[in-house]
Amino acid sequence: MADGAEIAGVGADLAPGTLLAAYRQGLFPMRLQARGPIGPGPLGWWSPDPRGIIPLGGLHVSRSLRRSQRGFEIRVDTAFVDVMRGCADPKRPHGWIDKKFVAAYTELHRLGWAHSVETWQVDASGHDALVGGLYGVAIGGLFAAESKFHRVTDASKVAVVALVDLMRSGGGTVLDVQWTTPHLASLGAVDVTRARYLELVAAAVAAPTITTFTDPTDADAR
Repeated sequence: MADGAEIAGVGADLAPGTLLAAYRQGLFPMRLQARGPIGPGPLGWWSPDPRGIIPLGGLHVSRSLRRSQRGFEIRVDTAFVDVMRGCADPKRPHGWIDKKFVAAYTELHRLGWAHSVETWQVDASGHDALVGGLYGVAIGGLFAAESKFHRVTDASKVAVVALVDLMRSGGGTVLDVQWTTPHLASLGAVDVTRARYLELVAAAVAAPTITTFTDPTDADAR
């Protein structure tokens, strides 16, 4: 997926100020080694080249996905920690989200910077069940999507479609997806150069906050 040329630095911490400063500079954190014999590997700060984004006007929604949308309820920020835990499931390949990441992003969520877009269904017992979703960081017009998961077919794709709708209606400008995987390419993700991404991010983080997410300045009222 990546090589050393995509790592801008190693070390530091996951404090809110560190994370926000990194996203504003086009970086995101990920362990260099998910799980080693003595615990997780060092913290790397990544800047892929090329960088994957989903242009808000270029989302691809197939007919089958549109049909799938009808079977899900979308919620925002009602189960942030549960979404992170779904993304951190150790049974998933290449898992890198550990307890420190969950704690760090949960604090960002409490402060109003990190958000979850969730897909829900009624289960066989008649209870609401979280079946997929994604989480990420919103700064100005930027949404940096970190990870997604699904327990039901199309649940994570529906969450991505819902995120794009939220960004469009709330004045968002840049949806960062880190790397353009085949899964994301099917939804319209494209590659841009690192230089172009940094230009886009500089403009996005200076833009007004996406109005469909909680403004961080209102975090104390939550």
